[in-house]
Amino acid sequence: MPDASEFLQHAKTKLGLGQYHRHVMLCIGPRCCTPEEGEAAYETLKDQIKDRGLMEAGPSACYRTKANCLRVCGHGPVGVVYPEGTWYHGLTAERIPLFVDQHLVQGKPVRDWVFADNPLPNDVTKTST
Repeated sequence: MPDASEFLQHAKTKLGLGQYHRHVMLCIGPRCCTPEEGEAAYETLKDQIKDRGLMEAGPSACYRTKANCLRVCGHGPVGVVYPEGTWYHGLTAERIPLFVDQHLVQGKPVRDWVFADNPLPNDVTKTST
Protein backbone atom coordinates (compact mmCIF):
# COMPACT_ATOMS: atom_id res chain seq x y z
CA MET A 1 0.00 0.00 0.00
CA PRO A 2 1.34 3.48 -0.85
CA ASP A 3 2.17 5.86 1.95
CA ALA A 4 -0.49 8.35 3.06
CA SER A 5 0.90 11.30 1.12
CA GLU A 6 1.13 9.37 -2.15
CA PHE A 7 -2.30 7.79 -1.68
CA LEU A 8 -4.01 11.09 -0.84
CA GLN A 9 -2.38 12.95 -3.71
CA HIS A 10 -3.59 10.26 -6.09
CA ALA A 11 -7.12 10.43 -4.64
CA LYS A 12 -7.12 14.24 -4.91
CA THR A 13 -6.10 14.10 -8.56
CA LYS A 14 -8.44 11.24 -9.46
CA LEU A 15 -11.47 12.91 -7.82
CA GLY A 16 -10.66 16.43 -9.00
CA LEU A 17 -10.69 17.78 -5.46
CA GLY A 18 -10.02 21.50 -5.42
CA GLN A 19 -11.86 22.08 -8.70
CA TYR A 20 -15.43 21.95 -7.42
CA HIS A 21 -17.56 25.01 -6.72
CA ARG A 22 -20.44 23.22 -4.98
CA HIS A 23 -20.87 20.16 -2.81
CA VAL A 24 -24.22 18.38 -2.51
CA MET A 25 -24.75 16.09 0.45
CA LEU A 26 -27.84 13.90 0.31
CA CYS A 27 -29.18 11.86 3.20
CA ILE A 28 -30.20 8.38 2.09
CA GLY A 29 -32.07 7.48 5.28
CA PRO A 30 -33.26 5.50 7.16
CA ARG A 31 -34.85 8.16 9.37
CA CYS A 32 -35.75 10.95 6.93
CA CYS A 33 -36.83 8.51 4.19
CA THR A 34 -36.71 4.82 3.41
CA PRO A 35 -33.29 3.51 2.37
CA GLU A 36 -34.80 2.58 -1.01
CA GLU A 37 -36.05 6.16 -1.56
CA GLY A 38 -32.72 7.59 -0.48
CA GLU A 39 -30.65 5.27 -2.64
CA ALA A 40 -32.87 5.94 -5.69
CA ALA A 41 -32.50 9.69 -5.16
CA TYR A 42 -28.73 9.41 -4.80
CA GLU A 43 -28.37 7.28 -7.93
CA THR A 44 -30.44 9.82 -9.86
CA LEU A 45 -28.34 12.68 -8.46
CA LYS A 46 -25.13 10.87 -9.43
CA ASP A 47 -26.40 10.22 -12.95
CA GLN A 48 -27.70 13.77 -13.42
CA ILE A 49 -24.44 15.35 -12.26
CA LYS A 50 -22.49 13.11 -14.63
CA ASP A 51 -24.90 13.55 -17.57
CA ARG A 52 -24.89 17.36 -17.19
CA GLY A 53 -21.08 17.47 -17.15
CA LEU A 54 -20.99 18.86 -13.62
CA MET A 55 -18.14 16.59 -12.52
CA GLU A 56 -15.75 18.42 -14.83
CA ALA A 57 -13.80 21.54 -13.96
CA GLY A 58 -15.67 24.78 -14.54
CA PRO A 59 -18.00 27.25 -12.86
CA SER A 60 -20.71 24.62 -12.28
CA ALA A 61 -18.40 21.82 -11.14
CA CYS A 62 -20.13 19.92 -8.35
CA TYR A 63 -19.12 17.17 -5.95
CA ARG A 64 -21.69 14.86 -4.36
CA THR A 65 -21.71 12.77 -1.20
CA LYS A 66 -24.28 10.42 0.25
CA ALA A 67 -24.82 10.62 3.97
CA ASN A 68 -26.63 8.37 6.41
CA CYS A 69 -27.80 11.29 8.51
CA LEU A 70 -27.96 15.08 8.19
CA ARG A 71 -29.84 15.25 11.52
CA VAL A 72 -33.14 16.37 9.96
CA CYS A 73 -35.01 13.14 10.44
CA GLY A 74 -38.16 13.63 8.41
CA HIS A 75 -39.58 14.73 5.08
CA GLY A 76 -36.58 13.46 3.14
CA PRO A 77 -34.52 12.70 1.38
CA VAL A 78 -32.87 15.76 2.91
CA GLY A 79 -30.04 17.48 1.08
CA VAL A 80 -27.75 20.46 1.49
CA VAL A 81 -25.75 22.40 -1.09
CA TYR A 82 -22.56 24.16 -0.02
CA PRO A 83 -21.14 26.78 -0.02
CA GLU A 84 -24.63 28.29 -0.28
CA GLY A 85 -25.87 26.22 2.66
CA THR A 86 -29.23 25.66 0.99
CA TRP A 87 -31.16 22.91 2.79
CA TYR A 88 -33.77 20.89 0.90
CA HIS A 89 -36.51 18.47 1.91
CA GLY A 90 -38.19 15.89 -0.29
CA LEU A 91 -35.34 15.47 -2.79
CA THR A 92 -36.81 12.32 -4.29
CA ALA A 93 -35.53 10.71 -7.46
CA GLU A 94 -38.40 12.39 -9.32
CA ARG A 95 -37.38 15.86 -8.10
CA ILE A 96 -33.63 15.52 -8.61
CA PRO A 97 -33.59 16.46 -12.34
CA LEU A 98 -35.29 19.82 -11.67
CA PHE A 99 -33.05 20.41 -8.64
CA VAL A 100 -29.92 19.74 -10.72
CA ASP A 101 -31.07 21.92 -13.60
CA GLN A 102 -32.35 24.82 -11.57
CA HIS A 103 -29.92 24.96 -8.64
CA LEU A 104 -26.71 23.32 -9.83
CA VAL A 105 -26.78 24.49 -13.45
CA GLN A 106 -28.68 27.79 -13.28
CA GLY A 107 -27.71 28.72 -9.72
CA LYS A 108 -31.33 29.31 -8.64
CA PRO A 109 -32.51 27.24 -5.66
CA VAL A 110 -35.89 25.51 -5.96
CA ARG A 111 -37.45 27.67 -3.24
CA ASP A 112 -40.56 25.48 -2.80
CA TRP A 113 -38.33 22.69 -1.47
CA VAL A 114 -35.90 24.83 0.60
CA PHE A 115 -36.47 24.90 4.34
CA ALA A 116 -33.28 26.63 5.55
CA ASP A 117 -30.39 28.75 4.33
CA ASN A 118 -27.02 28.70 6.07
CA PRO A 119 -24.33 29.99 3.70
CA LEU A 120 -20.69 29.58 4.58
CA PRO A 121 -18.72 32.80 5.01
CA ASN A 122 -16.55 33.78 2.04
CA ASP A 123 -13.36 33.57 4.06
CA VAL A 124 -13.56 30.89 6.72
CA THR A 125 -9.95 31.52 7.74
CA LYS A 126 -10.89 34.80 9.44
CA THR A 127 -12.09 34.56 13.00
CA SER A 128 -14.02 37.19 14.88
CA THR A 129 -12.32 38.75 17.87
